[in-house]
Amino acid sequence: MNARRFLFDTDFRPRPDNPVHQQEAAAQAEAVLRAEAEAYARGLRDGQALAEQQVQARLSDAVTRLGLAAAGLIGQSDDRDAAREDEAMDFAIALARRIAGEALDAHPLAAIGDAARAALQHLRGVPHLVVRVHESLVDESEALVKRLARERGFEGRLVVLGEPDLALGDARMEWADGGVVRDRARIEGAVLSALGIVA
Repeated sequence: MNARRFLFDTDFRPRPDNPVHQQEAAAQAEAVLRAEAEAYARGLRDGQALAEQQVQARLSDAVTRLGLAAAGLIGQSDDRDAAREDEAMDFAIALARRIAGEALDAHPLAAIGDAARAALQHLRGVPHLVVRVHESLVDESEALVKRLARERGFEGRLVVLGEPDLALGDARMEWADGGVVRDRARIEGAVLSALGIVA
């Protein structure tokens, strides 16, 4: 019987200079890099969406609590409390403006996104949409509005322009036969007017 001894010093691994092995290694490395980039982008999008939702929820909760506190103070009719009610109202308005202003300053895209969602719900078959925002928010706003347009099936041309005179978080959206304006100062004025307060 011719038995051959097993040679323990034989290396069965593919040779590193083998072109097939090099191609497989390069393809595998490229696939790993692509998967990492996609996972990072998806995580970034999800994180931004979650942050916007949290800001909106906190702002809504704070405004609701302020409204309830102000309504409770307004409900009192005692003459001695009239001066304190006025002070409390002024404080509540100043605080609400500050909270809303800080939220908009920290997350101006949330307000722009809300205005875009409202506009895009009604834009079917419109050939183009022009969005005007503060000049420092053009790139971020364009990415946000393009994403929302895709989600809502808008197929027209989208143009985002920067305007130095628009406040952060304000936006003007215009199309052939209409438009939407999101103006924080005008919204505050309307709320104060509805409450019977002269700003």
